[in-house]
Amino acid sequence: MTTWKKFKKSITSIPEDEMTIIDTLSYLQSERIRRGISQKYLAEKIGMKQPQLAKIERMESVPSLTTLNRYAHGLGLEIRMQIIPESKLTSN
Repeated sequence: MTTWKKFKKSITSIPEDEMTIIDTLSYLQSERIRRGISQKYLAEKIGMKQPQLAKIERMESVPSLTTLNRYAHGLGLEIRMQIIPESKLTSN
């Protein structure tokens, strides 16, 4: 079975910033499933309708950072961003 990590390496048509959104959503969705939380329950908890959450999880709608944060908070998680100088990225 192909994992997301293996499959994502073969994708070249999606910009890196959008892949970050997909990675974040993928992690959140797998965490929701791992915890046994239904889409309906999570959607109600974060003030969303279940079909809307399903659409986001199927990536039919690209979620905003605000929406990703709502999803994370519904799971008791927090999304944090970092700003790192490019010079630090290239020196590692």
